[in-house]
Amino acid sequence: MWLLIAVSSYFINAGVYIADKFLLSKKIHSSITYAFFVGVWSIFNIFLLLFDPWKPGIRELFVDLLAGLLFLITLIFWYKALHQSEATRVVPIVGALTPIFSYLFSFIFLGEVLGERQLLSFVILIMGGILISTRQTRFYKFKELWGNFRGIFGNVLGGIHARYRPTQRLILNSVISALFFAVYYVIIKYIYLSQPFIGGFVWSRMGTFLGVIIILFIPSWRKLIIKSQHHAKTPKNLAFFLSIRILAALAFIMLNWAISMGSVVLINSLQGTQYVFLILLVLFLSARYPGILKEELGGGVMFQKIIGIILVSTGLYMLIT
Repeated sequence: MWLLIAVSSYFINAGVYIADKFLLSKKIHSSITYAFFVGVWSIFNIFLLLFDPWKPGIRELFVDLLAGLLFLITLIFWYKALHQSEATRVVPIVGALTPIFSYLFSFIFLGEVLGERQLLSFVILIMGGILISTRQTRFYKFKELWGNFRGIFGNVLGGIHARYRPTQRLILNSVISALFFAVYYVIIKYIYLSQPFIGGFVWSRMGTFLGVIIILFIPSWRKLIIKSQHHAKTPKNLAFFLSIRILAALAFIMLNWAISMGSVVLINSLQGTQYVFLILLVLFLSARYPGILKEELGGGVMFQKIIGIILVSTGLYMLIT
């Protein structure tokens, strides 16, 4: 059952990520502001306690609030990366790295040892993530490829060329968000092992709302939020934002429900299905609404992304089986 729930949540999330990309590009250009508005809605989860009232102890409350706060921080880096590039580049990077980090944390904290098959799957995941996340690359030109690599990750003999800095920021934000996502998923799994699902979910959402309050105490971030209100949303834009947040909340609840029943690492690995949904949705929307959603998916770029999806899906399948 958890398998179907997880795949369904990834399908909904694929659409949510495209909508988030649109809102970050066209409407709200600050990841801090967008994470703030997303986090504000966490307070309404408190009503779920009406179905299953539960009050955590001091230690349980601390862990719950920590998980929720960490999730909000993760969203900030995630939205930064999503704002910087195409959804079809950012989602696969984060999705490929998250299960890898999850395995590493399992090894550190649970003593799990990776087998040869799992290590091989990691290599395949990384290769697939590179193919999906980069524009069309002529890999047979090794000298050019090496030059790009040094430019992106820094030259030990000098500064980083300005034209590579956006890519470096994209990779940095993607890696950080993947790392934090993995930590969050491990913590939330720990919560569900000892707490009821609704109770653990609701009180962890209160941690996200706590993070929203903390944001307001940071002057520069508060100014960004106030500035965004000068360009208030029209009723149409507000309705679209609320609709997306309802779908995102549904997908998030489903994913947490799946995690509470199954393996967090396996569920993270199932994100390969999300890439397929994402590419199909982007192809459809780019063709039908090119003025609203435009992603680089022509010719060789699309062929490269398809190969990347096949590799990532293969790596994820190796982790699952």
